[in-house]
Amino acid sequence: MADEAKGKGNAAFAAGRFEEAARHFGDAIALAPDNHVLYSNRSAAHASLGRYSEALADAERTVALRPDWAKGYSRLGAAHLGLGDAPSAAEAYEKGLALDPSNEALKSGLAQARQAATTRRPGGSGGDALGKVFQGPELWTKIAADPTTRAYLDQPDFVQMLREVQRNPGSLNTYLSDPRMVQVLTLMLNIKLQPQSNGASEPAAPQTPKQQPEAKAREPEPEPEPEPEPMEVTEEEKERRERKAAAQKEKEAGNAAYKKKDFDTAIQHYTKAMELDDEDISYTTNRAAVYLEMGKYDECIKDCDKAVERGRELHADFKMISRALTRKGTALAKLSKTSKDYDVAIETFQKALTEHRNPDTLKKLNDAERAKKELEQQEYYDPKIADEEREKGNEFFKQQKYPEAVKHYTEALRRNPKDPKVYSNRAACYTKLGALPEGLKDAEKCIELDPTFSKGYTRKGAIQFFMKEYDKALETYQAGLKHDPKNQELLDGVRRCVEQINKASRGELSEEEMKERQNKAMQDPEIQNILTDPIMRQVLADLQENPRAAQAHLKNPGVMQKIQKLVSAGIVQMK
Repeated sequence: MADEAKGKGNAAFAAGRFEEAARHFGDAIALAPDNHVLYSNRSAAHASLGRYSEALADAERTVALRPDWAKGYSRLGAAHLGLGDAPSAAEAYEKGLALDPSNEALKSGLAQARQAATTRRPGGSGGDALGKVFQGPELWTKIAADPTTRAYLDQPDFVQMLREVQRNPGSLNTYLSDPRMVQVLTLMLNIKLQPQSNGASEPAAPQTPKQQPEAKAREPEPEPEPEPEPMEVTEEEKERRERKAAAQKEKEAGNAAYKKKDFDTAIQHYTKAMELDDEDISYTTNRAAVYLEMGKYDECIKDCDKAVERGRELHADFKMISRALTRKGTALAKLSKTSKDYDVAIETFQKALTEHRNPDTLKKLNDAERAKKELEQQEYYDPKIADEEREKGNEFFKQQKYPEAVKHYTEALRRNPKDPKVYSNRAACYTKLGALPEGLKDAEKCIELDPTFSKGYTRKGAIQFFMKEYDKALETYQAGLKHDPKNQELLDGVRRCVEQINKASRGELSEEEMKERQNKAMQDPEIQNILTDPIMRQVLADLQENPRAAQAHLKNPGVMQKIQKLVSAGIVQMK
């Protein structure tokens, strides 16, 4: 039961339904209060909802139950960081890394915690106040619209700075030494800076039209010594920007080749882009997409792993990480040959959804789960074992050990779900056990698989008879006789049903039996439809008030059939 609740929680978390996930994990904890994984999972759900106090309580419980499990410290660090306690977060991440030094999630968390700790200023409200101008949704639009700042959005290091300031306004002080951040800050504050040219401060004295010719005649005055210019681009930075621009051109060429299905050329361009610029994982994910299209799934998976690892180091956009994981999951699904193989693909798609909820990823996850289930059925299919299980079930049935018989019939159906005989036999068992709805379902499945198999009709008719649905049982027996007119069981079934129906029509039922039959009938949707039909209501009124006029109605086969159903149900009595 706990595993079932945990599974529901995992599915809800992967789909982004964190409130529902937390509830399911809570149900699982109630059933297995010492399972550290359940507390870890609920901590993640609480953190995703911004409920860091609850996340911290669950993380602490996780670590208490399993102090040697590195992931528990990752949850603990995330909760502390969410509550603004960067030192405690760093301590938790360090403990986790002591257990698992190569854990990327712990490394990334520790870096964030240390950065948050160094950027926090006691009582320093200035950075927080200025940093708040970066919180609005118009930030990215304003930067993209202004020609002086637009190019910054193509620089991953600067984009990461912006995201950090959005998460932690107090960190702005750390980045004010970067002229790009100053430029964006002035833009958001609507401050106009004095224009600069070639690194030297130009005099700003206004000139009248009369002064201009005079100025031309004069000898040019020596320019003042240039002040140190924070916007000055070093040779290293200039080279870096040139590489990025060249990498972007290679990417565009790769995209064009990909659209033309010239995959080898696309690979060359994306590879060149990766060599020029290793700070943009889109080049790697694009190459992975080409490998996927070419059917080179192992190469695709390697590129996706590389993109995720590098993306974590760069604190790349969650959407980019999700894209890489989705492509990896797709490649893994393509490589899957057995139902077990799909487990890794499904887990990868679920990880992708935790990074970013994308409809395409969700569809791929559902497809993989469906394919796994179909393969499981195919792998389990074995008619020979199914026959053996059916015979075991028959032996237990003869011994009147019906639960044991049901167990073997069920296993036979898992091995061969297309055998109508097994459904018929299990329906008989359910009937003996009084599980009439289950028996009825099996009998209907038996008829569906083989409409000519008489046993299916006799099983279904018998169950309906026991349920006192005599008119329905009569229809079932009559349907079976169309395929096997001389079948004695079917003929006997018709006779029994007619006897019960005639008892009702002659008024031979006791008052208690009549009331029971009527109550049951009133729950039948078909009876309800007949009684609410305006035409049938008029017919019933004529039967009571004007019998002679009612004779005309009874000549209509459809009306007569409905009247017969009401008679069988004990709703109407014909005298």
